Amino acid sequence: MSDPSTASIVSTPPATMPTEAGSGAPTNAGLPENAKKQKPRGLLGDAWRDLRRKPLFWISASFILLFVVMAAFPSLFTSGDAVNGALGRSRVEPSSSAWFGYDVQGRDVYARVIYGARASIVVALLSTILTLTFGGAMGIIAGYRGGWVDAVLSRIADIFFGLPFVLGSIVILTTFNGSGTDNGEWTIMGLVIMSLTVLSWPVVMRLMRSSVLATKEADYIVAARALGAGTGRIILKHLLPNCLAPLLVYGTIMVGSFIGAEATLSFLGIGLKSPVVSWGIMISEAQNYIRVSPFLLFFPSAFLVVAVLSFVMLGEAVREALDPKLR
Repeated sequence: MSDPSTASIVSTPPATMPTEAGSGAPTNAGLPENAKKQKPRGLLGDAWRDLRRKPLFWISASFILLFVVMAAFPSLFTSGDAVNGALGRSRVEPSSSAWFGYDVQGRDVYARVIYGARASIVVALLSTILTLTFGGAMGIIAGYRGGWVDAVLSRIADIFFGLPFVLGSIVILTTFNGSGTDNGEWTIMGLVIMSLTVLSWPVVMRLMRSSVLATKEADYIVAARALGAGTGRIILKHLLPNCLAPLLVYGTIMVGSFIGAEATLSFLGIGLKSPVVSWGIMISEAQNYIRVSPFLLFFPSAFLVVAVLSFVMLGEAVREALDPKLR
């Protein structure tokens, strides 16, 4: 017999060869069949497996899906006119012909509640996306670069963080969306989104910065840097996936907070305005008729409360699923 060659010595043994001396069985021998096929899960996989067991997650997700479909396809829920009305049916109470009654101008309250979901959901979602994107990017830059970059960005964030939310919104919206302006529907919504983003990004920046500072000195980051990985690859492939969990939780809760913030600004008369239809505008218009026509306030307020609670409960469920200490 000839001696084995060097290539045969370093080649990978076939799968049927024993991996331990004196044993001819494979390493997964004796395990159940499903255990052999099961692949290791990551953080998101474990979180999804935990979320599927929580009734709170399914209840909140069902309501959120309902509101999203309502905002995207309001004609599926009503054929009424949410803008035009007849003064002859002003403040007519709920009946079989009009489930939620009519408002002061004779408009169908049910149709306005359905169409009002669009403005509230769109403003909250776009504000959350822009806030997470801008604040997250600033937090990654500040936490990863450190030094004077971190100091400058942190001081800028402190300036915006020190602005009172309502006061800052009043200044921004009265400047660009005052009583003398003639803005369209999407322009008004864009201004409200801008004000919410400008006044909320410092919180996301601080959250992302703290996550980056706790992660950038981990062993796998040091190893990637030692192997010659560039800054972009380290951020996109290693830092960002491991710092997204706090942002997912905060972003989910933030959607509900922004729905309430939009309603608050509209109630104060500085947020969304006609011709936009939103729950906040309906609540603002009904405040003078609470005693004589309480249904004008009850129905939009009920939808607003359910929407905010749904996003808050979803955020709480996601937080428990992503935090191993709470499982």
